[in-house]
Amino acid sequence: MKIRFLLFSLLIFPPFYSSDAQKVYGLNECIGIGLERNFSLLVTKNSETISNNNYTLGNAGYLPTLDLTGRYSGTLNNTTQNPADGSASTTSNGVNNTIANAGVALGWSIFSGFNVQTTYKKLNELKQLGALNTQLAAENMVADIISSYYLYIQQVQTVKNLEYAVTLSKERLRIDEERYLLGSNSKLQVLQSRVYLNADSSRLSKQTEVLKAAQIRLNELMAVEDIGASFTSKDTSIDVNPTLLYEKLLEETLIYNTDLNIASKNKTVSEYDYKIIVSRSYPYLTFSTGYNYSLNTYSTGSNKSQVTNGLNYGLTFGINIFDGFNQRRSINNSSIDVKNKELKYLEIEQGIKADLIKLYYAYSNNLKLVTLEEQNLQTATENLDIALERYRLGSLSGIDLREVQKSLLDAKESLLSIQFQTKLAEISLQLISGKIMSYYK
Repeated sequence: MKIRFLLFSLLIFPPFYSSDAQKVYGLNECIGIGLERNFSLLVTKNSETISNNNYTLGNAGYLPTLDLTGRYSGTLNNTTQNPADGSASTTSNGVNNTIANAGVALGWSIFSGFNVQTTYKKLNELKQLGALNTQLAAENMVADIISSYYLYIQQVQTVKNLEYAVTLSKERLRIDEERYLLGSNSKLQVLQSRVYLNADSSRLSKQTEVLKAAQIRLNELMAVEDIGASFTSKDTSIDVNPTLLYEKLLEETLIYNTDLNIASKNKTVSEYDYKIIVSRSYPYLTFSTGYNYSLNTYSTGSNKSQVTNGLNYGLTFGINIFDGFNQRRSINNSSIDVKNKELKYLEIEQGIKADLIKLYYAYSNNLKLVTLEEQNLQTATENLDIALERYRLGSLSGIDLREVQKSLLDAKESLLSIQFQTKLAEISLQLISGKIMSYYK
């Protein structure tokens, strides 16, 4: 009973590896920090902001343009005039004439074949596409954080498992040393026990490196300033949700899957591009008006200066008659692009359905394996209790005890591994069905 309680304590209760200053993270906190700080996600959010900024009436072409211009110029000439009647020529040096212009011009496209309206709708789709790209980046990052969080827990539990192995090896060495001192055991048995202890200690040391790597990876995803900082997790076990149903997941996937929604938006954008190109075949009508002011000054002549100002206006109507079949080529290419986007959507949909089936099969199979591994661990624990007692009584060899001990450690590692693999399948299913943010509460 004492050994069984020791096993339970070492495998279940969380480890304490460092000082009280160590931070304690829960899954919700890790996700929240990542959503706030992750560099890759911040870049995607900035791209979304650009898409939002582009969605304006002016960018679509609804609004008129207004330009203010001004120019000052002049000439400085030397002039020699030779009359035709043979009279004396006249020379003027340094003749300085200046011109000052200022004007305001307004232009407005009244009709351009529905190009403006279609462009505005396209910009709205691009805005929504930017939001979907941000959502996709956030979902992938959250999935990475969840996976890394439970990987950290797995590595912590593996360390605890190996710590227990070291404890068992120390106990075995103590028993063998006592027997050797009493003369009931050989030196060879003591040395062999010490070899086992050193081997278990070496595995524990290597596992602490793996644990630290998992810790650093989670810090990296959260963009923690001190990326090597140690922490502990609030959770100490890998809890798997066993209630996921394929039919519901498929229904949610076809509605909420972000990759699928992005493909749908890309298809819509390509359709708007096609309409924009077609609109070039329509006639166009533009309006322009402006006010101009001009001041001319003269160094010679009968006028010292001249001022001209006034309003101009006009309507321009036009239609492209022939452009070397470029319009036809553009329409054909755009039509092909629309078809390609439709095919791409179907390809993504098919791939997502295939991934969903494979993931759900792995998830269902792993749930069964978890139950089997839990039974194996229970059996291996009971076997070790019996083996240790028999070893104390001298009715079990050291090799046999080592095999029983190894069976227990392997059973625990196998259970941890299958629990983690099941959790990964669960996370992937929630990600593909668009429900990954349900972990963030």
